Amino acid sequence: MKVYLDDERVTPDGWVRIYWPDEAVPLLETGEVEIISLDHDLGDDDRGTGYDVVLWIEEAVALRGFQPPRIVVHSANTSAALKMRSGIESIERLHKERT
Repeated sequence: MKVYLDDERVTPDGWVRIYWPDEAVPLLETGEVEIISLDHDLGDDDRGTGYDVVLWIEEAVALRGFQPPRIVVHSANTSAALKMRSGIESIERLHKERT
């Protein structure tokens, strides 16, 4: 499954569209997500951002040995995208250490 987290952009063909981090977690927990593409700014920071998904994956890898999907950032928010990519690098290191 390909998952696309965004509040405004057109969903690419063949992707499952979600709008909030709390929609991503149940999908990730199925183990069927092959790739997840994340926007950062989703229109309501109180409800969460794409970075919250990165943090959830990082914690799941570190504490539960979660098998992370491929993670892509498509956010136009440059500083947030950099922060998200840093988190993805951490996830990759953690996963490599556990395997």
